[in-house]
Amino acid sequence: MKNILVFLVLTILISSSVSFAQEKDKEGSKDHPLLSRIPNYYISDQANKDFDSYTSPYIDKDNVWEGKLTQTNYTVQEGTKELSFVQISRNYENAVKKLGGKILLSEAGRLNAKIEKNKAVTYVSVEVFNDGRNYTLIIVENKPMEDEITIDAASLSKGISETGKIAVYGIYFDVGKSDIKPESKPTLDEIVKMLKQDSKLKLFVVGHTDIDGSLESNMKLSSDRAASVVKALIENGIPASRLKSSGVGPYCPIESNHTEEGKAKNRRVELVEMF
Repeated sequence: MKNILVFLVLTILISSSVSFAQEKDKEGSKDHPLLSRIPNYYISDQANKDFDSYTSPYIDKDNVWEGKLTQTNYTVQEGTKELSFVQISRNYENAVKKLGGKILLSEAGRLNAKIEKNKAVTYVSVEVFNDGRNYTLIIVENKPMEDEITIDAASLSKGISETGKIAVYGIYFDVGKSDIKPESKPTLDEIVKMLKQDSKLKLFVVGHTDIDGSLESNMKLSSDRAASVVKALIENGIPASRLKSSGVGPYCPIESNHTEEGKAKNRRVELVEMF
């Protein structure tokens, strides 16, 4: 009888170890090189986007992050002790501080942070769930989507002369807003340069959006963004008579709106030759 009990115990232990061994990282996933995981947690899911937007619901300023987005969901290994909300968020807070980062929000189980280094900006979000059994780490590397063309006056002029229009991806706005972000200045400077080099050139500045949101809001947003670009060009010395703004919302996509990459391509400003 004793031998049978020992056999049963060994069988249970072996079965448990097999179960634990199955709790491996999701195939193809890995820790982000900037911040690793809490010990005894594995990657249950992960999403990687070359260019996407994330809005933190917990802070009011500097809360819209765009760029390369990595979202990693971690789950505690069965049979090991999960950490508390505070332990997990505090671990990442300390790691961010060691990297020279700024803490935007620090609560039990929640962390928003910003790391600025070598002209690059990286945002970090940590949120803990289920008494510490699960947590999500979001890292957004804030850099503009790669432009379809090199943004300079010569290439802009060449595109317009060849096709009558050119799509510009170097003008940036916060999600749902029409105020031009400061990092748009290099692109605006090249547009101004092109217009000053060709004093006869007149342009329609046309705003485009993706399909997200209502048609009415997208039509207004695209019009407001185009008007903001025209205003910026006028402020840089281009006569108002050479410019006219318009917005077409989601009506003229150049790629499918079924993917985030396609949506990013559809959110653009186009310069169209005006006669």
